[in-house]
Amino acid sequence: MSNQEEQLNALSDIRKMMDRSSRFISLSGLSGVFAGLTGLVGAYFAHLELQKYVNGSYGIDADTDIEANLIKIGFTVLVVAIAGGFLFTLRQSKKKNLPFWDKTAKTMLINLAIPLVAGAFFVIALLFNDTNTTGFIAPTCLVFYGLALINASKYTYTDIRFLGICEVVLGIIALFNIGYGLYFWAFGFGVLHIVYGTIMYFKYERTK
Repeated sequence: MSNQEEQLNALSDIRKMMDRSSRFISLSGLSGVFAGLTGLVGAYFAHLELQKYVNGSYGIDADTDIEANLIKIGFTVLVVAIAGGFLFTLRQSKKKNLPFWDKTAKTMLINLAIPLVAGAFFVIALLFNDTNTTGFIAPTCLVFYGLALINASKYTYTDIRFLGICEVVLGIIALFNIGYGLYFWAFGFGVLHIVYGTIMYFKYERTK
């Protein structure tokens, strides 16, 4: 092996070490696929509830009941998606022999949580507002989620940034198409996650 090749290999090793110390690289593409499938299942059940609401299957407190049921579905989807993401990412970190919970992971999580928490309070305000603002909930979720991904992308794969941009753009489009929020929500949290997760899997995880 020539000195030039040795130097290139050394530089490559140094770069990998720097990436491991500054970026959380244990994210699993399969967790994205799982979250997308979970989102699509949740959108299907939400669609069924909306159909029941339109058909008059709810009682006197129809508006309150439909909101409560949709919140339950959304919360269930969130918990299941997070649990799946945790398991797949833990599996990936063990496979790469990397720490699952270190300073970089904490920093990424904090930067992800700030826009998400702000968006959650904004959505809660929309739900408890007396005016008819429920149509803005799905677009708001997409926009704030996209901003959270963009904010966290500095500490993990840059692919996350492109997913975040797509979510923000989709949310903005949904803001001008009120009434189709569930379809935009299903596409953003379902289809985009599946596409992103598949790309991540074949790009970083699949054994060559």
